[in-house]
Amino acid sequence: MKNPYSVPEAMQKTYDSISELTNGFCKEKLNEEYGDMCRLMTAKLARKRPSPLANGRANNWAAGIVHAVGTVNFVFDKSQNPHTTVPEICEYFGVGKSSPASKSKVIRDLFNIGLMEPEWTLPSRINDNPMVWMIMVDGMIVDARYMPRYVQEAAYGKGIIPYIPADHE
Repeated sequence: MKNPYSVPEAMQKTYDSISELTNGFCKEKLNEEYGDMCRLMTAKLARKRPSPLANGRANNWAAGIVHAVGTVNFVFDKSQNPHTTVPEICEYFGVGKSSPASKSKVIRDLFNIGLMEPEWTLPSRINDNPMVWMIMVDGMIVDARYMPRYVQEAAYGKGIIPYIPADHE
């Protein structure tokens, strides 16, 4: 498997600049799991051709990346731990109040990311994300967690679900 953090040599400096910013924010306001997901998203953006990160300021992109990852994982919900606010993001990165949301929208549109997007769900939240577990069996959409083991094994074998629930507990 390829290194998910690898980026083209021409984008390495940009990747490093943005990652340094998101790492700092995640360390101060969120956690390492968010930091890792932000690095993954930054790398994916850096590999895109042409990379949108080539244009614009690193702090705007960093704010947008935190916002995009946070949106998928409900980081703006005060009942979640950890959580943050858009004003905290703006203050930390020194950007205008609309910048995080606008860059986030560019990212989410570029990668077709919706709420609870399995690819961008934090590993600690995978089990609670129903979108991760929805599979089609005989034309019906079902929750794989409630299907017989042989169905789960087939879905896992095809990479459709992240693990077999009984083996993960």
